[in-house]
Amino acid sequence: MRIVFFGTPDFALPSLEKILSSHNKLVGIVTAPDKERGRGRQVSFTPVKQFAVENDIPCFQPDKLKDDSFINELKNFNADVFVVLAFRILPKEVYKIPPKGSFNLHGSLLPKYRGAAPIQWALINGDKETGVTTFFLQDKVDTGNMIMKESIAIQDDDNFETLHDKMSLLGADVILKTLELIEQDNAELREQDNSLATAAPKITKELCQIDWSNPAVQVHNLVRGLSPFPGAFFDYNGKRYKVYSTEVLSGSKLSPGEIVTSKNFITIGCGSGAVNILEIQPEGRKRMNAGDFLRGYKF
Repeated sequence: MRIVFFGTPDFALPSLEKILSSHNKLVGIVTAPDKERGRGRQVSFTPVKQFAVENDIPCFQPDKLKDDSFINELKNFNADVFVVLAFRILPKEVYKIPPKGSFNLHGSLLPKYRGAAPIQWALINGDKETGVTTFFLQDKVDTGNMIMKESIAIQDDDNFETLHDKMSLLGADVILKTLELIEQDNAELREQDNSLATAAPKITKELCQIDWSNPAVQVHNLVRGLSPFPGAFFDYNGKRYKVYSTEVLSGSKLSPGEIVTSKNFITIGCGSGAVNILEIQPEGRKRMNAGDFLRGYKF
């Protein structure tokens, strides 16, 4: 089949590789416009555009998805299907173009965790399982009829980075299987039960701040869900400290926010229990383990 792919982050790269190496024809890629990044404000490509350039695939970066010239370009591809992964909300004028439809890969077992940050919220909430779902696009976000679901266990030592990478590989396999079902007209669609839907809203700065009155397990899961980006943090004496890794101490008698240090340990009390901080980053400095931190800093 002829495919146009819509995506932006590195999460999409394994899926692009799978499609490119399959019998399908990747005829075009749509990604976000270039923008300035970093301290030098240098213009950089999205990971998906970089893939398009390296593989000589036509790439479009529209500011407005309803622009007539962009829609005409899409129609000229004569694509059978559009594949969407971590991209903006497509208007009906776009997702209705291909004859076999447009489907999205979402990083949760829908209808659970509809929204922008499903992987993070699965970790923050302490889930033991998550997965990916493909579904045909409809007007309302993440509500379309489901084509495929595959689950993955969340390990105790997983954080956002490790789970993200595992799910990107799982998602690539599911996209290829979904394309096979669509090509063969064998997709058995299932409606989502809206009564079971939960939200996975965008991660805000306020959410990233650690509340030491919460139970230690909850603090630990927040750190996991935000590590390494954007990072959970706390403020102490006017300085900000990001926390990348912790372990739970269930029997601690420390009061919430109370800090005890030893040669290699930073222990902070929570609403119940405490956490050992294993990796920390002082404001304006690099990330380091607790032992290295305590050789140059103290609370």
